Formats: sequence, structure tokens, C-alpha cells
Amino acid sequence: MHTSAEAAESYDRALDHLVRFEVEMVPACVDAVTSDPDFALGHAMNAYMALLSTDGGATRAARDRFQAARFDESVLDPRERAHLKAARRWLGGDLLGAGDVLASLAIEHPRDLLALAVGHQIDFFVGNARSLRDRIGRSLSSWSAEEPDYGFLLGMYAFGLEESNLYGRAQEAGHRALEANSDDVWAIHAVVHTFEMQGQIADGIRFMREREASWAEGNFLNVHNSWHFALFALQGDDVTRALEIYDRVLLPVGEDDMALHLLDATSLLWRLHLDGLGVGDRWGPLADAWSASLTPGLYPFNDMHAAMAYVGAGRHRALEELLEGLEAVAAAHDRADTGAFLTATVGLSVCRAIRAYGDDDHRAVIAELMDVRGRLHTFGGSHAQRDAVERTLLLSAIAAGDRDLAAALLSERLALNEQSSWSWAARARAADVLGDGVTAEASRSRAAALAARARTALDP
Repeated sequence: MHTSAEAAESYDRALDHLVRFEVEMVPACVDAVTSDPDFALGHAMNAYMALLSTDGGATRAARDRFQAARFDESVLDPRERAHLKAARRWLGGDLLGAGDVLASLAIEHPRDLLALAVGHQIDFFVGNARSLRDRIGRSLSSWSAEEPDYGFLLGMYAFGLEESNLYGRAQEAGHRALEANSDDVWAIHAVVHTFEMQGQIADGIRFMREREASWAEGNFLNVHNSWHFALFALQGDDVTRALEIYDRVLLPVGEDDMALHLLDATSLLWRLHLDGLGVGDRWGPLADAWSASLTPGLYPFNDMHAAMAYVGAGRHRALEELLEGLEAVAAAHDRADTGAFLTATVGLSVCRAIRAYGDDDHRAVIAELMDVRGRLHTFGGSHAQRDAVERTLLLSAIAAGDRDLAAALLSERLALNEQSSWSWAARARAADVLGDGVTAEASRSRAAALAARARTALDP
């Protein structure tokens, strides 16, 4: 590491904050390059921090800062040059290329925690479950379980295992991570996902309550983990509690809103919208926040959620402008620009489907989503987050009277997780449309029983 002792100390401090998702990571990164303006690794880390926000303004500012910095790469070691290469690629729009550079770097330097942590997040952004798991798995044997940071690697590995549908192993790795670092919010988040995906809602609620002091405040995941708790509340049919969480934690508050937080807020309201539940005047501020921060085509997962907010708020002009912007991005896309490529191959169709749902054009929803469903994971998010799209498709199949598709999608959902109160309630909705009162009543009864089980944990 070519830098001063002061800058190196700031870098190490920033890295520790990064794996803990602590807000102090940002000023620590700034300190690293302020102490030594020629600190190449510090500049790469600062670029990563801005890029991880998926915010267009932050990305543009980071690109300007990075281009203004001057490095004598002849004096840098290969590891430092690789980080600069990854940062340049990502700043230039090549997120997939940046992930590949960091993967190669981690093979040569399996103890490079920055490469592992940032690469792990890139895998999440592009929905690469195998790499989300194996990028970390390839490095684990190069670390000792006694080392302070080993637990954070286990937390990352736990999430990769969960997104690979290896729920038992994910829970085991997550709990081992928490034994090492009880405040590892990413490990907490990984274990919470396993409860969600298996329909173990009451267990998930109890787990989150026991660890609330670790995840609820003072970290960049407090909003996302609060969203998970709100999803558990919805599985217990406790809409009031879910909206209280929205108002207390998820509500957009102004210029400091992060795109990653707006995702959670939008996702929760969209689920309520799909179920025909009113959310008062909450959609308007959310749509405003997206309009103020969105860069269409930069990260298609954001575009989808902005489209949801515009539908919810009745912002038809904003929605059309978003779609026009995405169409232009898709028409001119370069495969080296990951956001543009994913807009052309997935994102635009999903946003069109969201518009069609708002227009009650359920046949169009089905056409758009069935065309891209097999590659939906590529535009980012987790299984739990992308379920908002799956629910939209299922409810459109029911509304369109597509009996075969609705039955197939319901069978698929219940085969994977028969403990979901929402899935059974959706089955009841489908049976109502078909006039099958017996199935509707049995499904509604099953949904109510599962919701009641969740409420016993919500209100012990």
C-alpha cells in the first residue's frame, strides 16, 4: 500500500465500517484521500462508496473526482492497479466488468477484504447468486476463524448461500457470523432472508426482535431490515404495523434520501397496492423523491421501483417520461454499459408491465413479464425483493382470467413455500374468480391460520 501512515489508518477504519455497514465509512474514506491525495487505493474506495449508492448524482461526482486525481501507476503494485481498473470500469458504466476484475483480484489476493466486500455487492446488484456465494467461498480457506474479519466473510457467504436456496447452510453460516460479531447487520439480514423464503415468519419475527438493538439504528441497513420486519407484519395481516414502520423508518424525508432506501419504501407500498389496500397520501412524496434522484438506465432495478411509485401516485407524465428515457437508453445501448444492457434486456419490459398494471391492462402485463421472467434476476435484487414482480404477474393472470397460468404460478409458489399466508390468499382470489367456493374457502382458512401464527410472534 503506497501511502502515509495516517491515510492507511483511515483506509483501515473505512474498511471496518464498510463490512459493518456503518455510516462512518463515508467520512473515513474521505479522510484517507485528504491525508494523502496520491493514495490510489483510497481513491478507488471512495469511488466504490459512491457507486454502491446507485445514485446518478453521486456517481457523476465520483467520476469527476476520480478523473481529477493523478496517479503514477508505475509505482503501484498489481493489487492497487487492479482496484483502479475496477473503479474505472464501474464509473464508466461497466458494472459486470468491474465485478470480473475484482473476482480475478480476489483469486490472486484472497485476503483483500475490499475486493471481496465490493465484489459481493456487485453480485447482488446484478443478481448473480452463484458468484454471490462462490466469490466468498473461494477465499474462506485463506482466512483463519480466529481473525476478527472472518466473521464478516461468513455473513457474506450466508447471504450467497441463501440466494442459492441453501437455506439450512445459510442459517448455519449466518449464526456463526453473529457469534463472531453480534452487530454484523449483513449476517442478520441473511438469516432474515432464510426465514422469509421458507415461510418461517414467527421465527423470523422473534429473531429480529432478539437482535433489534444491533440492526435498528446507526447503520445503512436499518431501513432494509425494517422493511423485512414490515414484510413479516404483512404476513400476519398487520397492515397497521407495516405502515407504522413505513412512517417511522421508510418514509422519504428529502435530499438525503438514498436510492436503496427508496427501493424499500416503494416495495412495501406496492405490495399493499397489489392487495387493494389504501396507503393514504404516502405515494406522492415517494414519487417526488424518485423524480429528484433517478437517472433512468443507470440501475434498472431503481427504474422499476420509480415506475411503481409513479403508478401509485398517479404521475402519468412522469411515468411516460421515464419510459421514453428508458426506450432511448435501450435503443442506443452498448453491452459494455451494464445499466443500458439490462435496461434493453429486462428493465424496459418490467417498467412497461408496471405501467400496464396501473392501466388494468393485465394481458399486457403477462406478455411483458413472461417474456423476461427467465432472466429477471439479472437486473438485481434478492429473491424477496423480486417477489414484487412475481406477485404482479400472478395477480394479472388472475385478473385477466388466465386460469392455466394463474394455476401454474400458484402451484409453483406453494411448492416452494406452502407457509406463505399471501400465497394462500392469492389462491383464494383465483378460486373466487373461477367460482370455486370450496377451494376459495379452504385457501382463505389456510391463509388466516398462517397469519394468526405470525401474529402470535408480533404480539407475544
